[in-house]
Amino acid sequence: MIGRQPDENPAGIHLPLDPLPGHTSRGRLERVLRRGEFAVTTELNPPDSADPEDVYNRAKIFDGWVDAINAVDASGANCHMSSVGICALLTRMGYAPIMQIACRDRNRIAIQGDVLGGAAMGVANMLCLTGDGVQAGDQPGAKPVFDLDCMSLLETCRIMRDNGKFLSGRKLTTPPQLFLGAAINPFAPPIDFRPYRLGKKIAAGAQFVQSQYCFDVPMFRTYMQQVRDLGFTEKCFILCGVGPLASAKTAKWIRSNVPGIHIPDSIVKRLEGAQDQKKEGKQLCIDIINEVKEIPGVSGVHVMAYRQEEYVAEIVDESGVLKGRQPWKREIRRDDQLVADRLDHILHDEITETQVDMVKTAH
Repeated sequence: MIGRQPDENPAGIHLPLDPLPGHTSRGRLERVLRRGEFAVTTELNPPDSADPEDVYNRAKIFDGWVDAINAVDASGANCHMSSVGICALLTRMGYAPIMQIACRDRNRIAIQGDVLGGAAMGVANMLCLTGDGVQAGDQPGAKPVFDLDCMSLLETCRIMRDNGKFLSGRKLTTPPQLFLGAAINPFAPPIDFRPYRLGKKIAAGAQFVQSQYCFDVPMFRTYMQQVRDLGFTEKCFILCGVGPLASAKTAKWIRSNVPGIHIPDSIVKRLEGAQDQKKEGKQLCIDIINEVKEIPGVSGVHVMAYRQEEYVAEIVDESGVLKGRQPWKREIRRDDQLVADRLDHILHDEITETQVDMVKTAH
């Protein structure tokens, strides 16, 4: 559908949608997936800043191209603006964030509080992660927590949502309405165990999953065949992780230094043979999307374009993955311009009266 989307509360873009039968959240991502539309999600590179405009400027480039935006929770064990803080800013403007929760930095008391706080702000989607070890980041002396892991975190959120209770058994006044997600890595050994690990996450509460970067489509196709045979695609929405590679040098560095990312030699050779490696990396991402979108059971793609976020719109557009559909886009409203004009007048127009004159006039 082109133009204004039905998935918006007419009383305000920051307000939750009406509940629908069979839905556990009141968010747009769950609606898109349950309608059978091919979903597109992405990640917002969190700023090292306390300026909200740094978040909004990064979110704007995704307008009209993605169904939800992951708010990263200190990935790589490096500190940035918090996931819950980014979600607070994004929901205020009507965006649909996926709040990532890593178990590395908080115990179950703090995590359950963040779940309630996020839900109260309108966060409908939560991605449950164990989190990278502190030794991977720039503050390896930090004390790791890991009170929970991704499985027990999924169970915790599910219990809060479905049973209306904290882990202690104490009742919640209003349970959170959540669409629960997890991460999968079909490319990490032991390969044969990966489909069964997805089954464990589904049993714990996962309703959608986003995969690690896919650069080996045949391997992912085999994984999806196993997942279908186990009946998991009927219980969980699977989004394949994709992303552009800036160069062959970058690809070599990633596969040598980032655990869990599998990049075949054929991909490196393709980049090495290109006249413009960055352009070829973008085309490679588009080609992979066009292959994985045809695999039965794949419900969407998760586009991770670290430091290449400006390419996300081009990748989604040129892949044709949306098939003419336009995800929600924040429309500029008349009152936005009135406020902007008023601020401009206050800040930049010449003031003819001094403060003393204004006081005299007031009396």
